[in-house]
Amino acid sequence: MTHTVLTSARRGPFLTVSVIVFVVSALATIRWSRAMAAGMTMPGGWTMSMVWMPMPGQTGLSAAVGFEGMWIAMMAAMMLPSLVPTLARTRLDVLTSAGYFAVWAAIGAGVYVVGIALAQAEVRWATLALVIPIARGVVLVVAGWVQLTCWKARHLECYREGCLGVAHPGASWRRGIALGGHCALCCLPFMAALVIAGMMNVAVIALTALAITVERIARAPALPARLAGLIVIGAGVFRILRTG
Repeated sequence: MTHTVLTSARRGPFLTVSVIVFVVSALATIRWSRAMAAGMTMPGGWTMSMVWMPMPGQTGLSAAVGFEGMWIAMMAAMMLPSLVPTLARTRLDVLTSAGYFAVWAAIGAGVYVVGIALAQAEVRWATLALVIPIARGVVLVVAGWVQLTCWKARHLECYREGCLGVAHPGASWRRGIALGGHCALCCLPFMAALVIAGMMNVAVIALTALAITVERIARAPALPARLAGLIVIGAGVFRILRTG
């Protein structure tokens, strides 16, 4: 009974803070996307985003830190609508949230390292730049197929259930890491589509966030998850055919 009362008492402040964080993160994401909207035209007729090109006078470290901050803000804006109901059903714990976003921070660092390395290679070798449009289409097709698999459904179900474990010292932090891990794995197709289709495009970010939220809060998640997978596959096929 005591635990229930404490949880209810904490729910109001928790939801208030979540709304504030969401609004701030969404505004920061919109501003970042607009600032990075331009790009460099590459062989093959596609455009490399400014996010992979350090600004004049900017060091590699400052560029990485800036990307990481904006990545976390974007993830907060995209994930909070579905994360808050999950946390509200389990335990409203700061450590759980910290563990969750630590996973996404690590993923953002990996995305940046790979993105910068690939961008440098594309600038150096024109042949590689020429095949990027087709490669992007293939990645989208694979991402859409993953969205339709039982593997995806299993991680989605675990996320929806909150990944609860037996309470013991340190459980909140580990629960957050587990929750973030399942979230990242079941979001893998969406994240691939986001990076490929336009991480600096506000419309793409909003649609991706909507698809993630719907499949996580819907009573029957299979239908929206499969529909999203088919749409991503269709987008990939369209890119391949248009390039060809």
